[in-house]
Amino acid sequence: MSTAAPTGRSPDDRPGPPEGPPVGTDRRTVLSGFLFGCGIAASMIDLFVFHLGLQWHHFYDLSTTEVALAADGALHALGWFITVWSLFLLADVRRRAEVAWRRWTGAVLAGVGAFQLFDGVVDHKLLGIHQIRYGVDLLPYDTAWIGSAVVVLVIGLLVLRRTRPVATGG
Repeated sequence: MSTAAPTGRSPDDRPGPPEGPPVGTDRRTVLSGFLFGCGIAASMIDLFVFHLGLQWHHFYDLSTTEVALAADGALHALGWFITVWSLFLLADVRRRAEVAWRRWTGAVLAGVGAFQLFDGVVDHKLLGIHQIRYGVDLLPYDTAWIGSAVVVLVIGLLVLRRTRPVATGG
């Protein structure tokens, strides 16, 4: 004999999860992944590897070392702010619905590629605020930097396209 209070409903009458993903979660999933990719590219790949590890350049190399280090610090802070912001968005998506992890991963790759492409084209070539490395032939470095950025961006975009939610007619 059950000791539970009667509810007037059978167990099959319980409300289930809503049909399809809640409105806005796909957009938030993609935005979270894209921002996470940008933040990781700025904070981990560019700053930790090229600025601190290899010490090939600073974010702004057209002034004194003190200005260059201050610019690195500002970029580092901005990169981590974007990364943390993306994780708050991801937490919100997880609160609302199940995360489409493949889609999120595609957005992360697109974010990494987009940041690196922007950095390589705009910062290195158009603005000239820094180069990948100094005292060497830049062509192989630029080709590797911009080429790898395009490859990662395209892979991310292909993953996003393949994981696109199916539109429901209604």
